[in-house]
Amino acid sequence: MVGTEETRLVVLRGNSASGKSSVAAGLRERFGRGLALVGQDNLRRVVLRERDRPGAANIGLIDLTARYALDAGFHVVVEGILHADRYGEMLAGLRADHRGPTHGYYLDVPFAQTLVRHATKPIADDVHEGQLRDWYRPHDLLPGGVETVVGADSGLHETVDRIMRETGLGSLPATDR
Repeated sequence: MVGTEETRLVVLRGNSASGKSSVAAGLRERFGRGLALVGQDNLRRVVLRERDRPGAANIGLIDLTARYALDAGFHVVVEGILHADRYGEMLAGLRADHRGPTHGYYLDVPFAQTLVRHATKPIADDVHEGQLRDWYRPHDLLPGGVETVVGADSGLHETVDRIMRETGLGSLPATDR
């Protein structure tokens, strides 16, 4: 078992340029100290510098990092593309082991809008449309109905408000760490 009955675990998934990182940053800004962000891109690309492949080391590192932060009393937001076939088993285990409330959100953005959003990102010059098309998986939901689908019509502030309310983070105090 991991965390406490009070800790919140939030999993934000979706395709590239769906707004996961922006929502996670908005949650952190709104909540304050005591909310750990466990970003797939940071752990996979920066810490390990590895490709996203089945069985890759970042899967275990994401799991360990989230568990460590929950056990230390932090609320945790795990965010990333986190394809269901590669990360689903790890996320299911984390969900099953977490003592407190766990909430999953899948940010559902159509491919055409993904292209528009991607063009505004710093990696737009390095990642072309063909690569995005290869990565894109429509409705890559985890089994069991454990995720709330948030459509592209939900703006950043609206999505952050919703998650703060639905997870209970909006009524919890930040931790002075």
